[in-house]
Amino acid sequence: MSDFKDILSSLDAGVMTLTLNRVDKKNAITAAMYAAMADALDAAAVDPAVRAVVIQGHESIFSAGNDIGDFLNGPPATHESPVFRFLRGISTFPKPVVASVCGPAVGIGTTMLLHCDLVYAGDNAAFSMPFVNLGLCPEAASSFLAPQLMGYARAAEVLLLGEPFMAETALEMGLVNRIVPPLEANALAQRQAQKLAAKPLSSLVETKRLMKKGQASVVAERMAEEGVSFGRMLKEPAAREAFGAFMAKRKPDFSKL
Repeated sequence: MSDFKDILSSLDAGVMTLTLNRVDKKNAITAAMYAAMADALDAAAVDPAVRAVVIQGHESIFSAGNDIGDFLNGPPATHESPVFRFLRGISTFPKPVVASVCGPAVGIGTTMLLHCDLVYAGDNAAFSMPFVNLGLCPEAASSFLAPQLMGYARAAEVLLLGEPFMAETALEMGLVNRIVPPLEANALAQRQAQKLAAKPLSSLVETKRLMKKGQASVVAERMAEEGVSFGRMLKEPAAREAFGAFMAKRKPDFSKL
């Protein structure tokens, strides 16, 4: 369905698959990738041929989060920025969304999973939401959804300390449904999505709507509030220092040659 090389899109038997395909850059997500995923979700939401969506990466990496260079060169300035379009799209998507996660899932690589209906993880999966470490606040309504899912104490640990947690912990928290060997995760997600695609679409959509009804408005409100805070904090000294240190680590140290 798409020839954009960093996000591969395909449709088979009612299942649209979006594959993060920038493995050489650890599937770090650029604005163009967010735009491609947002466009795909918008189209899939109204396409009767699409009955379920799978989001997957590589068996070694799901996503390192935002591409920092791209992000700093073009930070999201409005609610119509690609990243916010993607977050709105996945949080309000009416049909089932299945995710397959192997290797690191950093930042939005983890928070987007809070909006998926089924998540399958490789036993090498490592999740993290290190926003505080970057002088920022959570996004994707994770400041609301993480405590709802994990309980306040565990959410405080992962959001305030920003330390990674592994697949077994994610399973205990309820973030993932099942853990399998990495080479089996994408195939499992596809099988589960095919099961969903074979069911009456109207029943799937209505069941998902009813399950999410109590939190839909809160998620939208919290996501907007986080976006305002995130944008403000991005301009403050703590974030500038953290991002500067990150970028400095990427530069070669010729003094040691």
